[in-house]
Amino acid sequence: MERITARQRRERLGARQALARKAAGVEEAVASVVALHATDPATVFLSAGARLALPGVEAVEKALYADRTLVRMTGMRRTVFVVPRELVPVVHHSSTAAIAVRERRQLVKHFAEGGPFDEAWIAAAEAAVVAALGELGEADAAELREAVPYLREQIVYAPGTSSETRTGVASRLLTLMAMDGVVVRRGRPAGSWISGRHRWALAGAMAEMPVAEAQAALAERWLRAFGPGTEADLRWWTGWTLGDTRRALKAVGAAEVALDEGAGYVLPEEDGLPDAAGPWAAFLPALDPTPMGWQGRDWYLAPEHRPLLFDRSGNVGPTVWWDGRVAGGWATRADGEVVWRLLGDVGAEARAAVEAEAAGLAAWLGGVRITPRFRTPLERELTA
Repeated sequence: MERITARQRRERLGARQALARKAAGVEEAVASVVALHATDPATVFLSAGARLALPGVEAVEKALYADRTLVRMTGMRRTVFVVPRELVPVVHHSSTAAIAVRERRQLVKHFAEGGPFDEAWIAAAEAAVVAALGELGEADAAELREAVPYLREQIVYAPGTSSETRTGVASRLLTLMAMDGVVVRRGRPAGSWISGRHRWALAGAMAEMPVAEAQAALAERWLRAFGPGTEADLRWWTGWTLGDTRRALKAVGAAEVALDEGAGYVLPEEDGLPDAAGPWAAFLPALDPTPMGWQGRDWYLAPEHRPLLFDRSGNVGPTVWWDGRVAGGWATRADGEVVWRLLGDVGAEARAAVEAEAAGLAAWLGGVRITPRFRTPLERELTA
């Protein structure tokens, strides 16, 4: 069995994920990590920018809203991702469709408990949304509430208790329709590029794929970008069952290799390791796909640094990288200044490279303040 060391894994990470060698275009940058986390709108632009030879907002907006080569959708682990357009059926049939079944069950339960909204009411509301978008083309949530009376309704959570709250049905219903592949967050948001007020549109027809075929295709993409990884890594990243994970690995003929933490897997056609690209520095945003790509992280992240860089739910904050390791964290202050801190002595060469990356990031951000949706202890300290 071939043995792959932690050092070799870090070299492979930099070479494959467009961090040691930058991508020429946005689509290439996204494909290098399969998909970009998009729960926080700013992450899409910052993750792409960290991997582009010429970072900036315009190229990402063009891919999302003009060329539509990238699509925002709910995917693995009920997380919102931006994926290449050709990957939409793979993600949907491998992961999202099963999540949508569970979410619909919960939606019916909660709507029935919180108001007189049964399955027939939900179906009528969905049909009204489809009709409205057919006429409007695109609309944000506020415009849809104006056009669709169903979406103005509210449900009551924990009625009669001290925790009683009221919330509109629009957000949950639209999210479920997106999981079903009926609508998509396709339009340019109201406000700037860091805004989350995206416009909805009808998704259109989607190619059918058997679940097993879609899962194998997604596993192949993950191994190409993140391999070698363990069975536990792939299962965590996808949110699949253990059985689904093992079947997908078998379907792609994944070859077993020895890692420090035990057995790992690579694609069968891989021959050796990519050439080392030399040391590299990077500023990656909160929820970037690289630090969120594996469940086991000790080979690139010192355990003692986790409490500073992750929130209590396991969401990673902005990280500073040096040559395949997490070396520190960064943030932007109220005036847009990029500030950072290294969590150990990395040497003069590393510090100089990090300073250069910080200057490059500040230049293309142009004073825009980035406040992550999930804030971490170090990010809060840096902005205090």
